[in-house]
Amino acid sequence: MAAPRALARPPRRAPAYRISLAEWSLHKPIFAGDISNLDFAREARAMGFDAIEYVNSFFKDKARDKAYLKSLNQLASDEGVRQLLIMIDGEGALGDADAGARTKAIDNHRKWIDAAAALGCHSIRVNAQSSGTYDEQQKLAADGLRRLCEIGDESAINIIVENHGGLSSNGAWLAGVIKLIDHPRCGTLPDFGNFCMDWSRSSEPDAWYDRYKGVRELMPYAKAVSAKSHEFDSDGSETKTDYRRMMRIVVDAGYTGHVGVEYEGSKHEPHKGILLTKRLLETVRDEIADD
Repeated sequence: MAAPRALARPPRRAPAYRISLAEWSLHKPIFAGDISNLDFAREARAMGFDAIEYVNSFFKDKARDKAYLKSLNQLASDEGVRQLLIMIDGEGALGDADAGARTKAIDNHRKWIDAAAALGCHSIRVNAQSSGTYDEQQKLAADGLRRLCEIGDESAINIIVENHGGLSSNGAWLAGVIKLIDHPRCGTLPDFGNFCMDWSRSSEPDAWYDRYKGVRELMPYAKAVSAKSHEFDSDGSETKTDYRRMMRIVVDAGYTGHVGVEYEGSKHEPHKGILLTKRLLETVRDEIADD
């Protein structure tokens, strides 16, 4: 009599998404001098992360420093941490109405594309500042971003845009920019909390774009996602964003990449806020897996 055949184990399901750490979460201890950019990989690994997202503000003069970038690579390798992207600020408006200034901004970003390639990142995150009418700003931003994407082609680095104030925090406007660009390297980085179109009026409801609508509009183009957090209630839920609703939007869009923890609150010490955000994302991910 033949031995009974062992039951095959069901295939293990891949997680709905992975979780990374955005460096801005540690901006307070970095600005205070308690830690530096060179400590980021170690800090992330100590909190259970295996992927990180840099902010150029913390190594602004090091983009072309090959020895420094080599050190970052070694530190990340030692910790078993993957370097995903660099968030770029302060390099000029890619949608500047002045053609010369727009070209200068594009040139300023080139070194960060090279740095991202040296670190094995998949993207740089940029902004889409511009001026003029709704349509004019779309066309200007699309021009600067597309030209930057063509530079990104040279080293296979994506150019991803965050909703980061002004019209970029209008989900329909930014989605329209990406459509105008029509380049495979151009995408979005939806941030759950950055849908204020005018921070000088942040206390006024009409200064805000609906965050759930905005993320839904940007997810078809997302190559990264930022899970912004500020405060948590006694159940561990974020008080400004319904993470269960938001992560369902992310997952239903077919996104399976990294979701970056970006704690920006003041109620909790940064490490505590980071871990609360990570735990919430893990809880929601488990709930989605059980659906």
